[in-house]
Amino acid sequence: MEAFLVTGGAGFVGSNLSIGLKREWPRARVIALDNLKRRGAELTLPRLRDHDVEFVHGDIRSPEDLASTGPLDVIVECSAEPSVLAGYGNSPQYVVNTNLGGCVNCLELARTTKAALIFLSTSRVYPMRALNDIAYHEGETRFELEKTQSIPGISANGISEAFPLEGTRSLYGATKLCSELLIQEYGEMYGLNAVINRCGVIAGPWQMGKADQGVAALWMARHVFGGNLAYIGYGGTGKQVRDFLHVDDLVRLVTLEIQKIEDFAGSVFNAGGGRKRSASLQELTHACAEVTGNRIEIASEPENRAADVPIYITDNGAITQTTGWKPEKDLSAILCDTYQWMTDYKEQLSSILAG
Repeated sequence: MEAFLVTGGAGFVGSNLSIGLKREWPRARVIALDNLKRRGAELTLPRLRDHDVEFVHGDIRSPEDLASTGPLDVIVECSAEPSVLAGYGNSPQYVVNTNLGGCVNCLELARTTKAALIFLSTSRVYPMRALNDIAYHEGETRFELEKTQSIPGISANGISEAFPLEGTRSLYGATKLCSELLIQEYGEMYGLNAVINRCGVIAGPWQMGKADQGVAALWMARHVFGGNLAYIGYGGTGKQVRDFLHVDDLVRLVTLEIQKIEDFAGSVFNAGGGRKRSASLQELTHACAEVTGNRIEIASEPENRAADVPIYITDNGAITQTTGWKPEKDLSAILCDTYQWMTDYKEQLSSILAG
């Protein structure tokens, strides 16, 4: 019987992946390990249980907690302190110990159990200065990429794996990039079959959006539960752009990579929604209003916030060419699915997601 471990398994991405893996491999043992630090993670536990996913209350900073899961075939490493602002103005210890130290523990577990590893990295491995130097122009509702760029790895399709890595990127991004390098070393030294996915903004049901992480869920939550929102930075007009990947499309990708892990081992992919699934904050506001029927006032704060960038769109060319995968669900589906989840669980979510 196959055995899968999903770290951060009670979180937004982890819980959806755990359930998705159980659906694909119904006879497999699927273990979701989580420390339940993030508020709202506890709400996923009945859902995991209903889908016959084992839950282990543990922490990837503890090798003993990881070892308690037993023999494994695949580890899906998606636990993280996910805030790009982590460490700004406070201690960096938690983000470093969790994202980097925890990954080292997962690598050791993979080495000793001979398990394959799927690592969810982030677009934030790309440095802020280079991202802020991308050539773009201001359209009516969004920033648009210029067709001609002076920086390699950027085109009208977005940012590819060839984008430069020199420079600083936030502690969050740095811990993820350091983890990527170690994964590659383990692959070469120990024959570890591993795939790295540099994900853009992942969105969909069960995301407990906050101001520093989970913008689509945050925007939808304010339209459902009320609260304050602001266009922060770049003139306060809300023209910053991100692409959005439905978590179901990510589940499809991870499933495909596991099925063909030996073919894709050693690969580093950018994986996101792409140009067709991108939106500015202005456009996201309009879309949330259309879905919910609620219109709210958005404040304006022109000054840039630490670690922000004006535009990020994923170029999925490499991953589509190599694996055949590409996103299927559009932004409307992402927002409608998120809205349905919030209304279905409105009573349980109101104290967590209300502004």
